[in-house]
Amino acid sequence: MTTPAAPAVLDRTGLNALVEALVASGRTVIGPTVRDAAIVLAELGSAEELPYGWGVELEAGHYRLRRRNDEAAFAHSAGPQSWKNFLHPQREKLWSADRSADGQLTVQAESAAAPSYAFLGVRPCDLRAIAIQDRVLTGGHFKDSGYQERRKGAFLIAAECTEPGATCFCVSMGSGPGADAGFDLALTEVVDQAGHRFFVRVGTEEGAELLAEVPHRAADSTTRESARTAVADAADRMGRSMPPVSLQRLMGASLEADRWDDVAARCLTCGNCTMVCPTCFCTTTEEVTDLTGDHAERWQRWDSCFDLDFSHIHGGPVRKSPHSRYRQWLTHKLGTWHDQFDSSGCVGCGRCIVWCPVGIDITEEVSALQEEAER
Repeated sequence: MTTPAAPAVLDRTGLNALVEALVASGRTVIGPTVRDAAIVLAELGSAEELPYGWGVELEAGHYRLRRRNDEAAFAHSAGPQSWKNFLHPQREKLWSADRSADGQLTVQAESAAAPSYAFLGVRPCDLRAIAIQDRVLTGGHFKDSGYQERRKGAFLIAAECTEPGATCFCVSMGSGPGADAGFDLALTEVVDQAGHRFFVRVGTEEGAELLAEVPHRAADSTTRESARTAVADAADRMGRSMPPVSLQRLMGASLEADRWDDVAARCLTCGNCTMVCPTCFCTTTEEVTDLTGDHAERWQRWDSCFDLDFSHIHGGPVRKSPHSRYRQWLTHKLGTWHDQFDSSGCVGCGRCIVWCPVGIDITEEVSALQEEAER
């Protein structure tokens, strides 16, 4: 391992060159861009497709784009997607089977080559989410080979958070707004009287090699301090926070709390929170056949603990009520996840709050459970 490269500064030209170098090396570059009245993650052919000048307005059950008074590219909070959509896709074919005219059966495992991804603009909370999914899907006895293949070659360029949204609470989950590990390069965007630029820290040798290929300059003290201040200020402007208690113990002690009835009266059990959550990983499998019955395929797809059939066993589902299904989701995410994977399953991104159609707020629910426990 060589000595880490010194911090540097990129301007917009340098950022364009960075994306061009990644594309030229055969990488599929995924980053934020404006589409369908939202900032979504999609394949980028150029850094000019980044959402320059766009921010977002967030609240419980509310998401709107808004124009900024500058040309910042990463001054927006998490959108409806996370990097899970690419590393752990919604649907994945596992194998297919064909029966020939003479009755012979041939089974073929799906082994298509995974794209060589480069993720541009990964928020620190999402870096933590990727690390959590790494533990869940590749750290145990039963590894997800598809995830492992997509993940092992992914190049991660973080974008530190300088403008948190009203639903962000990463500080109280210890996952932001600064990036501390898990990246190849980390960018901190600075827009001030000295211009528009990106303070760059190097996390790996591969990151250093890429940075050496593009126009950049040594980091100056002004840019370094402006970047540090912007991240520190963001930590003081979180829109939400979790109670400063042991969430694991609180969840374990709250299984019979009255608050579950309150949230169950509002919850639609639609599963939106699990779909947008960057760490939810549950899947199921299904078989499909053609009309002849001679060709069949097995597909893996996302599943949700809010689905009535998620806990179905012989005789019916174990969790029949919205009360039991919401309690399962929250107590697993914040409590028993620690027992399984040695960490919380929540990174404080706030997506579940924004994309809940009735505006259920996970931080509000946990605070209510804590207040009830204290009473």
